Amino acid sequence: MALRRPRGLLDPIRAQVGALERRVLGADASPVAQRMFNRALSAVVVGVLATLVFAPLYGFALPALLGWLVFVALYVPPWEVIPRVGRFIRPGFALALAITYPFYFNKMFTIPIFGPFPDIATGVVMLVFVMMAIGLNMVVGYAGLLDLGYVAFYAIGSYTVAWFASVQFANHNVHFGAVGIGPTVPGFHVSIWPLLALAGLLTAIVGVIIGLPTLRLRGDYLAIVTLGFGEIMPQVARNGNNLFGFNLTNGPNGITPIDSPGFGHALHKATGGFLPDNYATALNSDNLYFWTALVLVLFTVFCSLRLRDSRLGRAWIAIREDETAAAAMGVPLMRTKTWAYAAGAFFGGIAGAYYASFKQSTFPNDFFFNISVLILCMVILGGMGNIWGVIVGALFLEYLDREGLANIGAWLNTNLGINIEVPKYEFGIFGVILLVVMLFRPQGLIPSARRKAEFEEGVHDEPLYDVTH
Repeated sequence: MALRRPRGLLDPIRAQVGALERRVLGADASPVAQRMFNRALSAVVVGVLATLVFAPLYGFALPALLGWLVFVALYVPPWEVIPRVGRFIRPGFALALAITYPFYFNKMFTIPIFGPFPDIATGVVMLVFVMMAIGLNMVVGYAGLLDLGYVAFYAIGSYTVAWFASVQFANHNVHFGAVGIGPTVPGFHVSIWPLLALAGLLTAIVGVIIGLPTLRLRGDYLAIVTLGFGEIMPQVARNGNNLFGFNLTNGPNGITPIDSPGFGHALHKATGGFLPDNYATALNSDNLYFWTALVLVLFTVFCSLRLRDSRLGRAWIAIREDETAAAAMGVPLMRTKTWAYAAGAFFGGIAGAYYASFKQSTFPNDFFFNISVLILCMVILGGMGNIWGVIVGALFLEYLDREGLANIGAWLNTNLGINIEVPKYEFGIFGVILLVVMLFRPQGLIPSARRKAEFEEGVHDEPLYDVTH
């Protein structure tokens, strides 16, 4: 007897939508028309429900209507069928919205229950976690290796910047490209830009060193080992103020301040003083951190896409699907897995280094195990193996972590007359979100085509009897 895909909770709704589609378009409608119909129907349903629920409570907001119309214009038409440029229309428009976000975020409507749109500082943190989620997706989504210690790479990147852009080692006086730092200030003061590359390379090397003895394990055993590694690094950071008599991490006090990139001062100097001092100082703001983080995210996405489509990426996917079969086909397991760890660690280190520069400090309490779980939740929620899904999952969960849950708590306390601190139940709420996603959308919000086919069509072979009869 052939295995059948189990009946899902949404199958009755899908059957009704399919019947409506056949009634409207006919039985011989093209796949493109069917896709447009489904997208238009879902967009209309979302718009009508949002209007019926929120308009009586919050009134009509013109920016919300415009946002919905932009969503419909991008989502419904099959832009991808346009030759050459079609597949770039949606990502290009999303990139344009992201680039111009600092100019319009404070003019947007208030999201019901969730509150206002995130400010620029929160946007920087969200982009940093997008980088880390994409890096972890190379390990979990591409290669299928469960990593519960990813926060360690984030910590190594942060301390790399802290060592070489602060007064931590005051008995030295080395300056290289630092902006706005007097020549007599002690310590290492290196420009942030080469430090980002150094942090990525250092964490990649550490990823290889950790991966070589541990990647011989599989499944839960590998997860336990990476969990231990993730727990070791915060302890090293917390007790590193007396590491064999040497102050490496400054212990619980952390390392602060860390040199700023000095965007405005650098631009003022590069233009030969053309820009006035007050304008150059104004440029040294969260906006420039935001745009720089956006560039780093684009670099991460580009590398991830190229790796996924490369020979190495196909080997990762083969290991994820069936490690034994991949080995039988000649895929070198240890070397391929190690490359996955190194690639994921590289981008985690860059993200940690940039975040430390943005905060201008780093502390051992920044690197709890919970951060590894949070980043893993981002990958699972968005859709393992799909970069765009991971980006959506990371943006959503990090927004909840930074502002969303606090805004939800304030709304509940104000409108329902209760007194509850919602952020205290953060990981319980994230657990409920994952539970709902696993029940109704186990492949993630935006799954990759391969995983979507596995969930919807199954992976069993159809017997010849069923084909012929």
